[in-house]
Formats: sequence, C-alpha cells, structure tokens
Amino acid sequence: MKLGNLIVVAFRSIMKNRMRSALTMLGIIIGVGSVIIMVSIGKGTQVDIEKRITSMGTNLLTIFPGSGQFRGVQAGAGSLTTLTMKDVDKIKRESALIKSISPVVRTSGQVIAEGANWQTRIYGVSPDYLEIRNLALKEGNFFTEHDERSKAKVAIIGKTVAEKLFDSQFPIGKRIRVGNVPFTVIGLLKEKGQGPMGDEDDIILAPSSTVLYRMSDGKTVHSIIISTTSMETMDEAAEEIRNILRASHRLGEKEKDDFTIRKQTDMIETASSITVFLTMLLGAIAGVSLVVGGIGIMNIMLVSVTERTREIGIRLAVGARSGDVLVQFLIEALILSLIGGITGVIAGILIGKLVGIITGLTVVIDPLIVFASFLFSGAVGVFFGFYPASKASRLNPIEALRYE
Repeated sequence: MKLGNLIVVAFRSIMKNRMRSALTMLGIIIGVGSVIIMVSIGKGTQVDIEKRITSMGTNLLTIFPGSGQFRGVQAGAGSLTTLTMKDVDKIKRESALIKSISPVVRTSGQVIAEGANWQTRIYGVSPDYLEIRNLALKEGNFFTEHDERSKAKVAIIGKTVAEKLFDSQFPIGKRIRVGNVPFTVIGLLKEKGQGPMGDEDDIILAPSSTVLYRMSDGKTVHSIIISTTSMETMDEAAEEIRNILRASHRLGEKEKDDFTIRKQTDMIETASSITVFLTMLLGAIAGVSLVVGGIGIMNIMLVSVTERTREIGIRLAVGARSGDVLVQFLIEALILSLIGGITGVIAGILIGKLVGIITGLTVVIDPLIVFASFLFSGAVGVFFGFYPASKASRLNPIEALRYE
C-alpha cells in the first residue's frame, strides 16, 4: 500500500472512535503542556534572578573583610575588620582596570523627622556609588567630593523612607535626625523596588566619611564596591585588586587573604546553574506525564488490534504485507500523539501566558523547548505504538479470519 493510502486509513480508523481517540490523546496533551509550562516558568525565574543581580550594579566587584577564628571556631566572611579607607585610596590610585569605586559603611537606626520616625538602613558611600549601583535621583542632587572630605551632614533618602517620614510632602531641604546626628535631605532616589537585599527604597545614603567618623568606629569599612571598565576585564581586575590589597595589608606569600572578592559574574553563574537544574527537574517531572500518555496510546492500540483482528486478516489475505500492517498501526499511533502534541503545545503556551498574567511571574516561552516537546510526543507515539503494531503484523491470516 502507498503511504498516502495508509495515512487515510489511519485517519478513518481514528475518526470512527472520536471520543476514545480524544481520551487517548489527553495524556499527551497534558504531558506536552506541562513540560512547556514548567520549563517556561523555570526560565522566567532564571531571567528574573539575573535581572535582580544585574540591577545591583554594572560590572560589579564587591570586596568583603575576610573570615577569622574566634575561640577555635571559624567565623563567616566579613567577621574580620581588615578593610579601611586607606585600602580604598590605594586601589583608586594603583588599579588601571576600575571605573568607579566606593567604600560602604553600614549602620542602622531610628530616623526622626517632623514627629515621625522610621527604622532603616544607613549607608555611608562615596559619590561614585550612584553610578556603580545603577541608581538615579528623582529629585535634588547627590553629595559631592567636597561633602565627602568635609564630613558634611547631608543625606539622600529612598522612596520608602520619604513616605514614612514626610508622607506626600516634598522632602528636599527637610531635616532628619539619625540617633544624635542631624542631616539635611538633599536628594530623593528614584524608585527601584525589591532587590536581592530586600526593599531597595528603604535606605539612606550619606557621605562615607560622615557615617564612618560620626556613626561608626572611625577606622574600618564594611565593604568596598567597584565597577570595572568592562565585563571582560572583571577577572583581571579582581586579580589586580587582590595583589594591591595583599601589599596594602603586608601579607606574606604563604599567608591567606584577609579579604574576599566576589564577582558579579560568579553570582550570575551560580544562580543560573541552580535555576537551570531546577528547570530541568521540573521539566523531567512534567515529562513523566508524557510517558504515561504513551502507555495510554499503547493500551488503546492493543485494544484496537484486538477489535480489528478480522480486518487485519482480510488485508493479509488479499495481499497486504506484514510491513503494511505494521506501518498502518504505527501511523495511527503517530497521528494520535502528534495531534495531542500540537494541542498540548497550544495549551501550554496559552496557559503559561495566563499564569504569567495572573501571578505576575515572568514566563519565557522557549521555541526550542516547544519544538523538542512536539518531537518528543511523536517519538513517544512511535515507541509505545510499536508493540501493538508489531503484534498486528504478526497475526496469522487464517486465525485472524476465524476470530470472532
């Protein structure tokens, strides 16, 4: 028989039992749709995480104090107090691969203004901080190098702090007090929303010298953030800075670094590897339903072979070859799985987008995954349809014609 005739016969057989065929395809539809939805959500999560890490800054290197031992117990990174303003100045002078640099002196406290108060974070930074962290001002101005040198009591506040302290009032020029230190608000940050460290708008920025000498120990900084000249030079810049800090801290060749340098690229790679693994896991779990759908196709095809035993016997008796019967039933299984695959693809894309709209999650439909899911559905049909097709092709024509 010609291939075209076999396809027509297969379609006729499927259409004779429409409800049964639809229920048979249901497993494939659910399987393909589930794979597309799960993988799309996983990829969307990966994109979200990368965006959040990127939003922390451009070509970012972060230097933390190293870890030390206290009473024989190894403390975590940052437990030592080894970074100083001298380190910041030395890196700024000697490094050829950095674009911007800022110390970060962190503290927190209750901020009071016009009868209102709010507990928030206060960061002492340099004027370069704005560029390094991709921040922008909505109102007012950022402090200058002169403010930094003179330990000026000026502050930039985030949207959350402005709302809690001043409600809907214009905050520029207002006075706030953090502990016993008064500040004048000279700028309002543009809203940034949630980030890896929580609410990015719940923050006050002030000159690092002011926070260091008036609100901290006057000696050490909590971290140093650096923007390198490009993403490509990040590794080289990290090694250069490592050598500068080792020389600054007078560490011997056999002594370990008393600081830690973290690269933005490493954070992105780590986060991506985790989300890729989770995406594959979700896809594999969803793929189980495809296998279940394939088992459903095999069961229905076995029933179909039993029901059509006399028909198969007649075909063999009038000259059809075993190969023709094998191909006929394989085509039926393939058509069932491909129709289910197409329906599953459409359902997966539509439901995935609907989930994104309802939940606010980022859903990324990958054309490659869509195509692979469709091909896999066809492969499932052929794989699980082969046994029933093989059983049909091996029937003895005489016994088949006698079958009741």
